Amino acid sequence: MKKKCKTNGKENIYLSVVVPAYNEEARIPETLKAIDDYLRHQPYNYEIIAVNDGSKDNTACAVEALIIKIANLKLIDNCNNCGKGYAVRQGMLAASGEIRLFMDADNSAAIEEIKKLLPYFEAGNDVVIGSRHAPNAEIVTPQPIFRRFLGRGYRLLANILAGTWGIGDTQCGFKAMSAKAARTILPNCQINRFAFDAEILVAAKISGLKIKEVGVVWKNDLRSTVKINSAFGMFFDLLRLRANIIKGIYNHGGFVAR
Repeated sequence: MKKKCKTNGKENIYLSVVVPAYNEEARIPETLKAIDDYLRHQPYNYEIIAVNDGSKDNTACAVEALIIKIANLKLIDNCNNCGKGYAVRQGMLAASGEIRLFMDADNSAAIEEIKKLLPYFEAGNDVVIGSRHAPNAEIVTPQPIFRRFLGRGYRLLANILAGTWGIGDTQCGFKAMSAKAARTILPNCQINRFAFDAEILVAAKISGLKIKEVGVVWKNDLRSTVKINSAFGMFFDLLRLRANIIKGIYNHGGFVAR
């Protein structure tokens, strides 16, 4: 289906891809090239937005070097490290696409997986998320045992504290939403680090938006690490998320948390 519509003589952007990055000098060039290589063959207009989250390495320079080669590439360069959640919100709200996707700089879920998500927007969903646990998901390279154990514990706590029941994988870094959904839920989101994914989904549920979880092919990057103190950060983020729910931070248009 052709996705190139025009408004006032200008072709609208159908898909925006946001890539948050912190100290990703070595990995992000390959990921951005792969995104462009795939999207340039698709029948719709697109843009790629890399958001540098105050990296200490040359992530921003690595992206800037590609702008002359990738016409649809943009860079948001932050001087300070504010967290992945902050970078995601910043990029998604700065995007122009009718559909807006954020994905990891390590390319754990490749851009090709977007073809599995897009049909669900046509079916009337507002937020469509990639999942490692939904039907037809495939984990090519599994995470270490510690990370899998931590993930199970986090999912249980997220269910109890934030009400994410019914969502099998809140943490997969491959999530898309309509422009309307982005404008509805992201301005009220406040968590910048570990629980920002869960916050987005909770805000979407409270706002009455339709969420669809879709199995994707996922490959763990063995260079990615999680320290033990991350578990404490996740826990306190979930407590903050629970407090925000009680305060009604995410309520929209008469919808309230159940």
